[in-house]
Amino acid sequence: MPHDSALRLGALVRLNTALLLRESGPLASRLVMPLVLLTLLRPLYQAAQGDEAGNEQAVVGVLVMFSLLAMSLVGTAVLTERVWHTWERLRVTAARPAELLAGKAVPVLVALLAQQGLVLGYGVWLLDLRLDAPALLGVACLAWTLALLAMGAALGAVARSFGELSAAYDIGGMLLSALGGALVPLSQLPHWVGTVAPLSPGYWGFGALRGALHGDAGAVFTDAAALLGFAVAAALAAAYAVGRGRARSDRL
Repeated sequence: MPHDSALRLGALVRLNTALLLRESGPLASRLVMPLVLLTLLRPLYQAAQGDEAGNEQAVVGVLVMFSLLAMSLVGTAVLTERVWHTWERLRVTAARPAELLAGKAVPVLVALLAQQGLVLGYGVWLLDLRLDAPALLGVACLAWTLALLAMGAALGAVARSFGELSAAYDIGGMLLSALGGALVPLSQLPHWVGTVAPLSPGYWGFGALRGALHGDAGAVFTDAAALLGFAVAAALAAAYAVGRGRARSDRL
């Protein structure tokens, strides 16, 4: 029944929100560290690219990098259930795999949107970042966040330990940021990097966010569609792993 599903989902969201806030250190670091790094790197980017372009590169690049690293929030939430040996118990309840994953994802969705809002607000209000289309920026942020959530859930569903998960999102986050042009403009990197860059969701996230700043609706919706493709693929992989028992606590 839809009503029963909504009740189950609401209970899972409340539980996972409490768990996220109880161990708030990782969340706090994902909110504060982007602002610190942005403040330090912005003068370097401006010196290299000019005031406006450098400002934009610094804000969007730092946002993409730290939001990729923030995949750890949802991945850790999923893996923690397995470590606590409660994942199998949840799987034999009436809650469907999609509900279990959504219950983990919704609190992190709010956290990721808060992170992006904080960084972008800092850029717009304090660093004079140009913003031509706030509505398009909302579309870009939502598509980017959905991709992050799905990828983080997939990592948490298949990782065998916290060390393995940490390596995946640390190395993967930095690699996908670099390939997406978040750290250094693709025009300044070897040609082969630009060739493989579209394989990185960071490429499309960076493009969507940057397009929104300039009011380029075509770029935003094209890149958002690609991000939703990544989100669907990762969500299906995560749901399959949960539903088939690949995310089993006895593998830990």
